[in-house]
Amino acid sequence: MTLHLINKTPSESSALRDSLAALSNGDALLLIENGVYAAMPAYAELFTRLPGAVQCYLLEDDAIARGLKDLSQDFRAVSYDGFVELSCRYKKVVSWF
Repeated sequence: MTLHLINKTPSESSALRDSLAALSNGDALLLIENGVYAAMPAYAELFTRLPGAVQCYLLEDDAIARGLKDLSQDFRAVSYDGFVELSCRYKKVVSWF
């Protein structure tokens, strides 16, 4: 079980697409920094083929700092404490740039 961290928008980097190709059942995806833009409806099609048991999260403070609203309901917003909890829950944490 791996927690995949994405900190770039899909237009800034191939990090999101690369991470999506590497996801396995039981993994989780956490959008941080500019990565939270990927939770916007315009990018919804990128997430249509996720393995069934993949959990999706976004760092709430980063979304708020960017003024983002109406984000995909497929992403659960977490606080910094939630970020730490997720990092401890998963065996590996991989940052994609």
